[in-house]
Amino acid sequence: MISFTLSLIALVIGYLFYGKLVERVFGPDDRVTPAVAKADGLDYIVLPNWKIFMIQFLNIAGTGPIFGAIMGAKFGPVAYLWIVFGCIFAGAVHDYLSGMLSMRNDGAGLPKLIGKYLGSTTKSVMLVFTVLLLIMVGTVFVYSPAEILHTIGGETMMWVGLIFCYYIIATMLPIDKIIGKIYPLFAFSLLFMAGALMVWLFLHWPTVPELWTHLYNMGAATEPDKWTDAIFPALFITVACGAISGFHATQSPLMARCVKSEKMGRPIFYGAMITEGVVALIWATVSAWFFYGDPAPGYELMEKATAGFHTSAPAVVNLVCNDWLGVAGAILAMLGVVAAPITSGDTAFRSARLIVAEGLKMNQRPIVKRLMICIPLFAVSIGMLVWQIENPDGFNTIWQYFGWSNQALSVFTLWTLTVYMVRERKCFWLTLIPALFMTTVCSTYFFVSKQMLQLGDIGYWCGGVCLVLAIIWFAVWYHKEMKINN
Repeated sequence: MISFTLSLIALVIGYLFYGKLVERVFGPDDRVTPAVAKADGLDYIVLPNWKIFMIQFLNIAGTGPIFGAIMGAKFGPVAYLWIVFGCIFAGAVHDYLSGMLSMRNDGAGLPKLIGKYLGSTTKSVMLVFTVLLLIMVGTVFVYSPAEILHTIGGETMMWVGLIFCYYIIATMLPIDKIIGKIYPLFAFSLLFMAGALMVWLFLHWPTVPELWTHLYNMGAATEPDKWTDAIFPALFITVACGAISGFHATQSPLMARCVKSEKMGRPIFYGAMITEGVVALIWATVSAWFFYGDPAPGYELMEKATAGFHTSAPAVVNLVCNDWLGVAGAILAMLGVVAAPITSGDTAFRSARLIVAEGLKMNQRPIVKRLMICIPLFAVSIGMLVWQIENPDGFNTIWQYFGWSNQALSVFTLWTLTVYMVRERKCFWLTLIPALFMTTVCSTYFFVSKQMLQLGDIGYWCGGVCLVLAIIWFAVWYHKEMKINN
């Protein structure tokens, strides 16, 4: 619990000081924002700052900082280090600058920003890549809540159909009609659940592994025959939303189109990511108690789990919330594992619609043109969903590829931000170091993961080569850029 407490303090300090530094480097001013200059009553609408923060938090969070933290906690307290340092120096910087850069470019979506700073070829590739990633997000966030709702009543496919109907409505309506009204409520429930669990932790002060005594792969030590994931790079792919997530860069432009003043960027974008880090820390600690707690109640609650150490993340949420928070906990757990993924899914489809419209230069005011984009998007998603249902391990397969794709997208976002920082003569080290680190993580995972090439130890050398090539590429490009500008 001391490691948890110190980590919480570090996140707050990170927001107050490093967040302020990043804000000062970027330099927000009083220029007219897209929410005012391009107001259309549909996607560009000025919203209250508190509401934008709550929507941004829910958009980027969903169940990510819960499920990812639960799975990441199986590695041990080393997850604390990734959540804290990843969130402060990578994730929050990534979210803040991508949101602010969108605001500076008339609310542009991520592929358009990538095209502006990394070239038209990269833009074309990333447009397809980003839209497919967003469709995957919407797809994986349909079936899991439908399965949970099935336990209450009705057939799974009935719930799938209802969720898709909601997606269509929410994707096409003006952002203030559904998202602006109910998302703050869901965000509050997610924060309330995390706050209640944090109070429980401090009141009971359970014995959980500390950084200075368990800084090793506890999963491998607990079940060496079954747990084969290495801390590097698996932890950095598993815990994404609580540290850094490329998906966030597709969501920040949604709120960049609703902010009235650039000076609200730090509390909205940087602050929402730090808040997500706090949620991830809470669930990482709860999970550490669940899997490694000594003495009881951790082991007592483990007896209720059917899979022991391999109990699924949704099962952990339900067991803990019901046991600790009673009826209120059950309701909050339901909101967490049902409402949160659904809301992430519909904003994913909304982002996909806007990105495609931007790429095709298609005005989204006429509802017919919105339908022209939405129908193919949902058709592809339904195809993925059918494949997922027909294959026994379909959900896990899609989720694993989504995890890598998600972090790969953060790599392109960080390089885009780095190019912007260099051209604007700003402190580019703020984004260059995270860009190099995440490039190494994603390339190494691609070479060593059992879902990818499975090259074993050779894969780590390949990841190192990718790091060296990235450094050389940047050095050569930087030298040319400075000669051109000077």
